[in-house]
Amino acid sequence: MKKTYILLIISLIFLGNTVNAQEENSEKETFGFLKNYVNRIVNDTVSQEKSQFFFYPVIGYRPETGIEFGVAPLYVYYAKEDTSNRLSEINAYGFITLKSQYGLRVDHAIYSDKDKWFFLGDLNFEQFPLQYYGIGNDAPEDNIALVDATQIRIRERVLRRLAENFYLGLETDFVSLSNVTFKDPDSNQNVDFPLPFGAEGTTNLGLGLGLIFDQRRNVLNERDAFFSEVAFLDYNTFWESEVEFSSVISDTRFFKSFNKRNVLAMQLMGEFNFGGDIPFNQLSQMGGENIMRGYFRGRFRDENQIAAQIEYRMLPLDLGFSKRLGATVFAGVGDVFSEWNELSVKEVKWAAGVGARFLLFQQKDVYLRFDYAITPDENGFYIGVGEAF
Repeated sequence: MKKTYILLIISLIFLGNTVNAQEENSEKETFGFLKNYVNRIVNDTVSQEKSQFFFYPVIGYRPETGIEFGVAPLYVYYAKEDTSNRLSEINAYGFITLKSQYGLRVDHAIYSDKDKWFFLGDLNFEQFPLQYYGIGNDAPEDNIALVDATQIRIRERVLRRLAENFYLGLETDFVSLSNVTFKDPDSNQNVDFPLPFGAEGTTNLGLGLGLIFDQRRNVLNERDAFFSEVAFLDYNTFWESEVEFSSVISDTRFFKSFNKRNVLAMQLMGEFNFGGDIPFNQLSQMGGENIMRGYFRGRFRDENQIAAQIEYRMLPLDLGFSKRLGATVFAGVGDVFSEWNELSVKEVKWAAGVGARFLLFQQKDVYLRFDYAITPDENGFYIGVGEAF
Protein backbone atom coordinates (compact mmCIF):
# COMPACT_ATOMS: atom_id res chain seq x y z
CA MET A 1 0.00 0.00 0.00
CA LYS A 2 1.52 3.27 -1.12
CA LYS A 3 1.66 6.14 1.31
CA THR A 4 -0.19 9.31 0.34
CA TYR A 5 1.06 12.42 2.05
CA ILE A 6 -0.06 15.90 1.00
CA LEU A 7 1.13 19.06 2.75
CA LEU A 8 -0.55 22.42 2.28
CA ILE A 9 0.69 25.74 3.65
CA ILE A 10 -0.53 29.28 3.37
CA SER A 11 1.40 30.76 0.47
CA LEU A 12 3.55 33.66 1.59
CA ILE A 13 3.76 34.95 -1.94
CA PHE A 14 -0.04 35.07 -2.23
CA LEU A 15 -0.40 36.76 1.12
CA GLY A 16 2.29 39.24 0.20
CA ASN A 17 0.39 40.22 -2.93
CA THR A 18 -2.84 40.67 -0.99
CA VAL A 19 -1.28 42.98 1.59
CA ASN A 20 -1.63 46.04 -0.65
CA ALA A 21 -5.23 45.13 -1.53
CA GLN A 22 -6.06 45.15 2.16
CA GLU A 23 -4.66 48.62 2.87
CA GLU A 24 -8.11 49.95 3.60
CA ASN A 25 -8.52 47.38 6.37
CA SER A 26 -5.19 48.14 8.02
CA GLU A 27 -6.92 49.90 10.88
CA LYS A 28 -8.64 46.68 11.86
CA GLU A 29 -6.70 44.81 14.50
CA THR A 30 -7.08 41.35 12.95
CA PHE A 31 -5.89 42.34 9.51
CA GLY A 32 -3.29 44.63 11.01
CA PHE A 33 -1.56 41.79 12.84
CA LEU A 34 -1.65 39.56 9.77
CA LYS A 35 -0.42 42.34 7.54
CA ASN A 36 2.50 43.18 9.81
CA TYR A 37 3.50 39.53 10.16
CA VAL A 38 3.34 38.80 6.44
CA ASN A 39 5.09 42.07 5.61
CA ARG A 40 7.99 41.15 7.88
CA ILE A 41 8.30 37.76 6.16
CA VAL A 42 7.67 38.73 2.54
CA ASN A 43 9.62 41.98 2.61
CA ASP A 44 12.10 40.78 5.27
CA THR A 45 12.22 44.07 7.11
CA VAL A 46 14.26 42.60 9.99
CA SER A 47 17.95 43.58 10.03
CA GLN A 48 20.52 40.80 9.83
CA GLU A 49 21.65 40.85 13.47
CA LYS A 50 18.12 40.64 14.89
CA SER A 51 16.49 37.33 15.77
CA GLN A 52 13.57 36.13 13.65
CA PHE A 53 10.58 33.89 14.29
CA PHE A 54 8.42 32.24 11.63
CA PHE A 55 5.65 29.64 11.62
CA TYR A 56 3.35 28.11 9.05
CA PRO A 57 0.29 25.85 9.35
CA VAL A 58 0.30 22.37 7.87
CA ILE A 59 -2.50 20.04 6.78
CA GLY A 60 -1.56 16.46 5.99
CA TYR A 61 -3.16 13.16 5.15
CA ARG A 62 -1.84 9.62 5.61
CA PRO A 63 -3.82 6.40 5.29
CA GLU A 64 -2.73 5.23 8.75
CA THR A 65 -3.72 8.47 10.51
CA GLY A 66 -6.30 10.25 8.39
CA ILE A 67 -6.17 14.04 8.36
CA GLU A 68 -3.58 15.74 10.56
CA PHE A 69 -3.22 19.39 11.51
CA GLY A 70 0.08 20.90 12.52
CA VAL A 71 2.16 23.98 12.95
CA ALA A 72 5.87 24.41 12.21
CA PRO A 73 7.69 27.25 14.00
CA LEU A 74 11.28 28.35 13.43
CA TYR A 75 13.51 30.65 15.49
CA VAL A 76 16.90 31.85 14.23
CA TYR A 77 19.35 34.21 15.90
CA TYR A 78 22.98 35.22 16.41
CA ALA A 79 24.32 35.00 19.97
CA LYS A 80 24.40 38.52 21.46
CA GLU A 81 23.16 39.80 18.07
CA ASP A 82 26.73 39.54 16.81
CA THR A 83 26.86 38.45 13.16
CA SER A 84 30.45 37.31 13.58
CA ASN A 85 28.95 34.40 15.53
CA ARG A 86 27.37 31.47 13.69
CA LEU A 87 23.65 31.42 12.98
CA SER A 88 21.73 29.34 15.55
CA GLU A 89 18.36 27.72 14.83
CA ILE A 90 15.53 26.01 16.70
CA ASN A 91 13.07 24.23 14.42
CA ALA A 92 9.88 22.44 15.50
CA TYR A 93 6.80 20.65 14.21
CA GLY A 94 3.76 19.76 16.26
CA PHE A 95 0.67 17.93 14.99
CA ILE A 96 -2.57 16.23 15.99
CA THR A 97 -4.81 13.94 13.92
CA LEU A 98 -8.53 13.26 13.82
CA LYS A 99 -7.73 9.85 15.36
CA SER A 100 -6.32 11.50 18.52
CA GLN A 101 -2.73 10.83 17.52
CA TYR A 102 -0.18 13.54 18.16
CA GLY A 103 3.47 14.38 18.04
CA LEU A 104 6.14 17.00 18.64
CA ARG A 105 9.52 17.19 16.96
CA VAL A 106 12.17 19.77 17.82
CA ASP A 107 15.69 20.04 16.44
CA HIS A 108 18.31 22.64 17.15
CA ALA A 109 21.82 23.79 16.37
CA ILE A 110 22.83 26.40 18.93
CA TYR A 111 26.19 28.20 19.07
CA SER A 112 27.21 30.26 22.08
CA ASP A 113 28.99 33.60 21.87
CA LYS A 114 32.33 33.28 20.03
CA ASP A 115 31.21 29.71 19.14
CA LYS A 116 32.83 28.31 22.28
CA TRP A 117 29.96 25.90 22.90
CA PHE A 118 27.89 23.97 20.41
CA PHE A 119 24.57 22.30 21.30
CA LEU A 120 23.25 20.00 18.58
CA GLY A 121 20.27 17.72 18.98
CA ASP A 122 16.68 16.76 18.41
CA LEU A 123 13.64 15.65 20.38
CA ASN A 124 10.78 13.47 19.15
CA PHE A 125 7.64 12.67 21.12
CA GLU A 126 4.87 10.83 19.25
CA GLN A 127 1.76 8.77 19.76
CA PHE A 128 1.67 7.75 16.16
CA PRO A 129 1.66 4.54 14.06
CA LEU A 130 4.83 3.42 12.29
CA GLN A 131 4.81 1.50 9.04
CA TYR A 132 6.79 -1.71 9.52
CA TYR A 133 8.14 -3.56 6.48
CA GLY A 134 10.37 -6.05 8.26
CA ILE A 135 14.14 -6.19 8.66
CA GLY A 136 16.76 -6.44 5.93
CA ASN A 137 17.23 -5.62 2.27
CA ASP A 138 14.56 -8.00 1.05
CA ALA A 139 11.72 -6.35 2.96
CA PRO A 140 8.46 -6.58 0.96
CA GLU A 141 7.10 -3.64 -1.02
CA ASP A 142 4.03 -3.29 1.23
CA ASN A 143 4.22 -2.62 4.94
CA ILE A 144 3.37 -5.80 6.81
CA ALA A 145 2.25 -4.11 10.02
CA LEU A 146 1.28 -0.82 11.58
CA VAL A 147 3.10 -0.38 14.87
CA ASP A 148 1.12 1.87 17.18
CA ALA A 149 3.24 3.06 20.11
CA THR A 150 4.26 5.93 22.32
CA GLN A 151 7.72 7.01 21.21
CA ILE A 152 10.20 9.33 22.88
CA ARG A 153 13.66 10.00 21.52
CA ILE A 154 16.04 12.71 22.74
CA ARG A 155 19.48 12.93 21.17
CA GLU A 156 21.73 15.71 22.40
CA ARG A 157 25.35 16.71 21.91
CA VAL A 158 27.04 19.16 24.28
CA LEU A 159 30.33 20.12 22.67
CA ARG A 160 33.20 22.44 23.59
CA ARG A 161 35.48 24.03 21.02
CA LEU A 162 39.03 22.71 21.34
CA ALA A 163 40.54 24.57 18.39
CA GLU A 164 39.25 26.44 15.38
CA ASN A 165 36.26 24.46 14.04
CA PHE A 166 37.02 21.42 16.26
CA TYR A 167 34.50 20.41 18.94
CA LEU A 168 34.57 17.56 21.45
CA GLY A 169 31.92 16.62 23.95
CA LEU A 170 29.24 14.39 25.41
CA GLU A 171 26.76 12.53 23.20
CA THR A 172 23.53 11.22 24.70
CA ASP A 173 20.64 9.28 23.19
CA PHE A 174 17.49 8.43 25.16
CA VAL A 175 14.99 6.15 23.41
CA SER A 176 11.70 4.90 24.83
CA LEU A 177 9.06 2.79 23.09
CA SER A 178 5.95 1.78 25.05
CA ASN A 179 2.30 0.76 24.60
CA VAL A 180 3.31 -1.18 21.49
CA THR A 181 0.87 -3.06 19.26
CA PHE A 182 1.51 -4.68 15.86
CA LYS A 183 -1.65 -4.60 13.72
CA ASP A 184 -2.34 -5.88 10.24
CA PRO A 185 -2.67 -2.75 8.04
CA ASP A 186 -5.73 -4.13 6.25
CA SER A 187 -7.72 -6.00 8.90
CA ASN A 188 -6.52 -4.06 11.98
CA GLN A 189 -6.10 -7.41 13.73
CA ASN A 190 -2.97 -8.62 15.53
CA VAL A 191 -0.34 -9.88 13.10
CA ASP A 192 0.42 -13.60 12.93
CA PHE A 193 4.17 -13.49 12.24
CA PRO A 194 7.00 -13.61 14.83
CA LEU A 195 7.55 -10.16 16.28
CA PRO A 196 11.02 -8.57 16.16
CA PHE A 197 13.23 -8.02 19.19
CA GLY A 198 11.97 -5.04 21.17
CA ALA A 199 8.34 -5.47 20.09
CA GLU A 200 7.22 -5.39 23.72
CA GLY A 201 8.83 -1.95 24.11
CA THR A 202 12.13 -0.88 25.64
CA THR A 203 13.70 2.16 27.28
CA ASN A 204 17.40 2.71 26.59
CA LEU A 205 20.03 5.33 27.27
CA GLY A 206 23.19 5.69 25.24
CA LEU A 207 26.18 7.70 26.47
CA GLY A 208 29.36 8.45 24.62
CA LEU A 209 31.66 10.96 22.97
CA GLY A 210 31.40 13.00 19.82
CA LEU A 211 34.09 14.72 17.75
CA ILE A 212 32.98 17.34 15.24
CA PHE A 213 34.83 19.45 12.69
CA ASP A 214 32.46 22.22 11.68
CA GLN A 215 33.20 25.09 9.30
CA ARG A 216 29.54 25.97 8.76
CA ARG A 217 28.26 29.47 9.46
CA ASN A 218 24.64 28.77 8.52
CA VAL A 219 23.39 25.25 9.26
CA LEU A 220 20.15 25.95 7.35
CA ASN A 221 21.89 26.83 4.09
CA GLU A 222 25.63 26.38 3.95
CA ARG A 223 27.41 27.44 0.77
CA ASP A 224 31.12 26.81 1.27
CA ALA A 225 32.26 24.59 4.16
CA PHE A 226 33.21 21.15 5.43
CA PHE A 227 31.48 19.31 8.28
CA SER A 228 32.26 15.93 9.80
CA GLU A 229 30.97 14.17 12.92
CA VAL A 230 32.07 10.88 14.43
CA ALA A 231 30.12 9.69 17.46
CA PHE A 232 30.31 6.65 19.71
CA LEU A 233 27.36 5.67 21.90
CA ASP A 234 27.18 2.82 24.40
CA TYR A 235 23.81 1.54 25.63
CA ASN A 236 24.48 -0.20 28.91
CA THR A 237 22.44 -1.64 31.77
CA PHE A 238 24.88 0.12 34.12
CA TRP A 239 23.02 3.38 33.37
CA GLU A 240 19.58 1.80 33.30
CA SER A 241 19.32 0.73 29.65
CA GLU A 242 17.24 -2.39 29.17
CA VAL A 243 19.55 -3.68 26.43
CA GLU A 244 23.29 -3.55 25.79
CA PHE A 245 24.86 -2.65 22.47
CA SER A 246 27.05 0.04 20.94
CA SER A 247 26.69 2.39 18.00
CA VAL A 248 29.09 4.37 15.82
CA ILE A 249 27.69 7.19 13.69
CA SER A 250 29.59 9.03 10.97
CA ASP A 251 28.26 12.06 9.08
CA THR A 252 30.40 14.00 6.60
CA ARG A 253 29.20 16.92 4.46
CA PHE A 254 30.93 19.04 1.83
CA PHE A 255 29.66 22.31 0.36
CA LYS A 256 31.29 24.11 -2.58
CA SER A 257 30.01 27.34 -4.10
CA PHE A 258 30.85 28.13 -7.72
CA ASN A 259 29.48 31.68 -7.61
CA LYS A 260 26.99 33.68 -5.55
CA ARG A 261 24.13 31.45 -6.69
CA ASN A 262 25.20 27.87 -7.36
CA VAL A 263 26.29 25.36 -4.72
CA LEU A 264 27.29 21.70 -4.89
CA ALA A 265 26.49 19.81 -1.67
CA MET A 266 27.46 16.23 -0.82
CA GLN A 267 26.90 13.98 2.20
CA LEU A 268 28.17 10.56 3.27
CA MET A 269 26.48 8.98 6.30
CA GLY A 270 27.05 5.71 8.12
CA GLU A 271 25.43 4.13 11.16
CA PHE A 272 26.82 0.90 12.61
CA ASN A 273 25.39 -1.06 15.56
CA PHE A 274 27.16 -3.96 17.23
CA GLY A 275 27.79 -5.82 20.49
CA GLY A 276 24.34 -7.14 21.34
CA ASP A 277 20.69 -7.42 20.35
CA ILE A 278 19.28 -4.20 18.93
CA PRO A 279 15.58 -3.32 19.33
CA PHE A 280 13.82 -3.00 15.98
CA ASN A 281 13.11 0.70 16.56
CA GLN A 282 16.82 1.43 17.07
CA LEU A 283 18.10 -0.37 14.01
CA SER A 284 19.56 1.82 11.26
CA GLN A 285 16.60 3.09 9.27
CA MET A 286 16.75 4.27 5.69
CA GLY A 287 14.65 7.15 4.40
CA GLY A 288 13.08 10.33 5.69
CA GLU A 289 13.12 14.02 4.87
CA ASN A 290 16.89 14.51 5.06
CA ILE A 291 18.69 11.63 3.33
CA MET A 292 17.33 9.04 0.87
CA ARG A 293 14.32 11.30 0.42
CA GLY A 294 11.39 9.52 -1.17
CA TYR A 295 11.59 6.49 1.11
CA PHE A 296 9.46 6.32 4.24
CA ARG A 297 11.83 6.37 7.22
CA GLY A 298 12.22 2.73 8.17
CA ARG A 299 11.26 1.38 4.74
CA PHE A 300 14.49 -0.62 5.07
CA ARG A 301 16.14 -1.25 8.42
CA ASP A 302 19.01 -3.40 9.67
CA GLU A 303 21.99 -3.27 12.00
CA ASN A 304 24.03 -1.04 9.68
CA GLN A 305 23.48 1.57 7.01
CA ILE A 306 25.57 3.49 4.49
CA ALA A 307 24.02 6.28 2.42
CA ALA A 308 25.28 9.12 0.26
CA GLN A 309 23.64 11.99 -1.57
CA ILE A 310 24.55 14.84 -3.88
CA GLU A 311 22.59 18.01 -4.50
CA TYR A 312 23.01 20.94 -6.87
CA ARG A 313 21.45 24.13 -5.54
CA MET A 314 20.59 27.23 -7.54
CA LEU A 315 19.89 29.76 -4.79
CA PRO A 316 18.44 31.94 -6.12
CA LEU A 317 17.62 31.30 -9.76
CA ASP A 318 18.77 33.94 -12.23
CA LEU A 319 15.31 35.33 -12.94
CA GLY A 320 14.51 38.84 -14.00
CA PHE A 321 11.28 39.18 -12.03
CA SER A 322 12.41 37.75 -8.66
CA LYS A 323 15.54 37.22 -6.60
CA ARG A 324 13.83 34.99 -4.04
CA LEU A 325 13.05 31.83 -6.01
CA GLY A 326 15.47 28.91 -6.20
CA ALA A 327 15.64 25.29 -7.29
CA THR A 328 17.59 22.11 -6.59
CA VAL A 329 18.17 18.69 -8.08
CA PHE A 330 19.37 15.80 -5.94
CA ALA A 331 20.10 12.09 -5.96
CA GLY A 332 21.07 9.53 -3.35
CA VAL A 333 22.12 5.91 -2.94
CA GLY A 334 22.15 3.74 0.16
CA ASP A 335 21.91 0.27 1.62
CA VAL A 336 21.22 -1.47 4.92
CA PHE A 337 22.93 -4.69 5.99
CA SER A 338 23.76 -6.86 8.97
CA GLU A 339 27.18 -8.11 7.81
CA TRP A 340 29.74 -6.37 5.61
CA ASN A 341 29.85 -9.30 3.20
CA GLU A 342 26.17 -8.65 2.42
CA LEU A 343 26.98 -5.37 0.70
CA SER A 344 26.28 -5.67 -3.01
CA VAL A 345 25.94 -3.19 -5.85
CA LYS A 346 22.82 -5.06 -6.95
CA GLU A 347 21.13 -4.34 -3.62
CA VAL A 348 21.88 -0.61 -3.50
CA LYS A 349 18.77 1.57 -3.31
CA TRP A 350 18.46 4.89 -5.14
CA ALA A 351 16.42 8.04 -4.87
CA ALA A 352 16.29 11.24 -6.91
CA GLY A 353 14.26 14.40 -7.05
CA VAL A 354 13.85 18.10 -7.61
CA GLY A 355 13.05 20.97 -5.31
CA ALA A 356 11.73 24.53 -5.35
CA ARG A 357 12.89 27.22 -2.95
CA PHE A 358 11.56 30.52 -1.62
CA LEU A 359 14.00 32.89 0.11
CA LEU A 360 12.35 33.33 3.49
CA PHE A 361 14.91 35.46 5.35
CA GLN A 362 16.92 37.49 2.85
CA GLN A 363 19.34 38.89 5.41
CA LYS A 364 20.15 35.44 6.81
CA ASP A 365 20.04 33.41 3.56
CA VAL A 366 17.39 30.96 4.79
CA TYR A 367 15.03 29.29 2.32
CA LEU A 368 11.68 27.54 2.56
CA ARG A 369 12.04 24.24 0.69
CA PHE A 370 9.64 22.09 -1.30
CA ASP A 371 11.13 18.74 -2.38
CA TYR A 372 9.64 15.95 -4.46
CA ALA A 373 11.58 12.68 -4.55
CA ILE A 374 11.05 9.44 -6.46
CA THR A 375 12.31 5.92 -5.73
CA PRO A 376 11.68 2.53 -7.37
CA ASP A 377 8.72 1.80 -5.10
CA GLU A 378 7.40 5.04 -3.57
CA ASN A 379 7.61 8.81 -3.79
CA GLY A 380 7.70 11.58 -1.22
CA PHE A 381 6.86 15.27 -0.93
CA TYR A 382 8.50 17.41 1.76
CA ILE A 383 8.12 20.96 3.04
CA GLY A 384 10.52 22.48 5.53
CA VAL A 385 12.66 25.46 6.45
CA GLY A 386 16.33 25.09 5.57
CA GLU A 387 18.09 22.63 3.32
CA ALA A 388 17.92 18.87 3.89
CA PHE A 389 21.59 18.85 4.96
